[in-house]
Amino acid sequence: MIAKPSTTISRPPEVSINLADLIALRGESRGFSLRPGQVRAAQSGGYLSRVRGRGMEFAEVRGYQPGDDVRSIDWRVTARQGKPHTKLFQEERERLVLLAVDYRRPMFFATRGSFKAVQASKLAAMLAWRSLEQGDRVGAFLFSEERQCELRPQLGKAGVLNLLRQMVADPAWQRPQHQPFEPQQRLAQTLMRLRRVARPGSLILLLSDFAQWDAQVEKQLTLLSRHNDLGLIFCYDPLEQELPPAGSYRVSDGEHDLTMNTLNRSGRDHYRDNFTQHLDTIEQFCRQRRGLFLTCATNQEPLDCLRQGLLNRGGV
Repeated sequence: MIAKPSTTISRPPEVSINLADLIALRGESRGFSLRPGQVRAAQSGGYLSRVRGRGMEFAEVRGYQPGDDVRSIDWRVTARQGKPHTKLFQEERERLVLLAVDYRRPMFFATRGSFKAVQASKLAAMLAWRSLEQGDRVGAFLFSEERQCELRPQLGKAGVLNLLRQMVADPAWQRPQHQPFEPQQRLAQTLMRLRRVARPGSLILLLSDFAQWDAQVEKQLTLLSRHNDLGLIFCYDPLEQELPPAGSYRVSDGEHDLTMNTLNRSGRDHYRDNFTQHLDTIEQFCRQRRGLFLTCATNQEPLDCLRQGLLNRGGV
């Protein structure tokens, strides 16, 4: 009996992800720390706050004692007992980590290395595994033109594996190629939904190229940062940073072709300045809110990006 050849076309790892590879990244996740702490190095990229920690949960009510925070007074018990009583809280045993991964069409692009979406997926997998090792609950918010997938924070290996399966199965990986980016929903609207699903006290790590960054995006992220620790991981391709050497290049958006001329030096400088301004705007936003900011190019090793951004900064 002769076996028929498989008709399944395997896609190169630079443009796709698979469950086995994401599971294998568990070993690499030991190369950095996500534990709360202060910034201990002034290297470019990390601006972390004095972190809120793992959140606080109610423990008990007892009689008010000098030095207690008046904001913690339980007025109902105070009225019932006739004497001041205050609420006591204890630190939660685990922190909530929410990974928000951008699978919109601009993330499926690279001229060198791997798609931005592939890099973001690998980064998210390593962050999820590291969170598991540290005893945190891991949840996710995967968003694209096709859908928004919300995964409630779970404790343990099963939660991480569920996240990895959802990333691999996301319909964005099966969309037709060479179609222009026609967003039905602005990034700001997506972040509004993220705000509704994020639990206060969470560590929210958003992995994206931040296409459509505008004042409304900043507003939504600012509101998120008021009750959560926020980290932005900026994925980009070298071509977005710098035009190719002087010459004539044919490009297409899937529907229209055009010829790009890079002979003009001022045009190349303007192109570079636009990217730098975009990068600086996001970095400055994080600096002002004392949040985490990391970058990862398509031709970089994701683990190296995390190590450089987190190893000497005391975690997130």
